[in-house]
Parts: sequence; structure tokens; C-alpha cells
Amino acid sequence: MKTFKLIKLNVVHELEEGFEKKTIPLIDGLIINKEDEQNQWLIEAYVGAQQLDYFKGLQEDGEEFVLEAKISKSSNQPAYFLVKLLTLNEIGEGFNVLFMGTILDYKKEQVEQLLQNLIEEGYQGDELLEKFKQHVEDSETKV
Repeated sequence: MKTFKLIKLNVVHELEEGFEKKTIPLIDGLIINKEDEQNQWLIEAYVGAQQLDYFKGLQEDGEEFVLEAKISKSSNQPAYFLVKLLTLNEIGEGFNVLFMGTILDYKKEQVEQLLQNLIEEGYQGDELLEKFKQHVEDSETKV
């Protein structure tokens, strides 16, 4: 396993009219490459209590979503992960959020272009998410 410092975290939301990126103010965070057969990553974000309701909503939704993360230093290019929210744990004045998922081996422009193409093809809602995941899985098998 390899552990990295989480510098910046954004949650990418699907909206009726497209996508929105929500920046999550971090107190601290880690990203762990589990280096397992499923290529899973564990992401831990320690955030302030004011974010609790937002993350409870994501947890109740239970759907996978995209995280954009800067790792190690702010000058690095962001990495994209397709994740599920695992748990929320209160710690002192804040709480930690644990996500499990896989890294998307796309640069930001490629992810945005893929999403834009799928939207232009008429996909939306759950169908859009499924088509996006299919494209991601297909690209992983080609590597």
C-alpha cells in the first residue's frame, strides 16, 4: 500500500443541466492506494462539522460519484476517482469521511469531454452514470 497526502478535494455532482463541482474545505486528508487486484483506493477526508449534512445526503443516496483530488502538493494535476461513500465518523470538532473507489486514468479534459459527449448523445440521470461507468470499465480493460 502507498499513502499520499490529500491536498484538495472536489465532489463532482450531476445536475439536470450538466455537472457541478463542489469544493470541500479540508482540515486534513489521506489517500491510500491499496494496490489490490481491484485497483481500489481509500480516501479519507477530515472536514468541519458544517459539512455533515452534505455528506449525510451523499451517503443516503448510496450512488457512486466522481471525486477530483489533488495529491501531495497543490501544483500537481488532479486525479479523478469513481467512489462510494463508506462511512462518516465524528472526531472532535469535525468528522472524517471515508470513500472507496477506483482511479480514473483520464486527464480532466478527457473526463469532461466524455461527459459532454454522453450528454450530447442524450444520456441523463442513471443512464448517463451507467454509460459513463461502461466507458471507464472499457478503457481499463484496454490498458
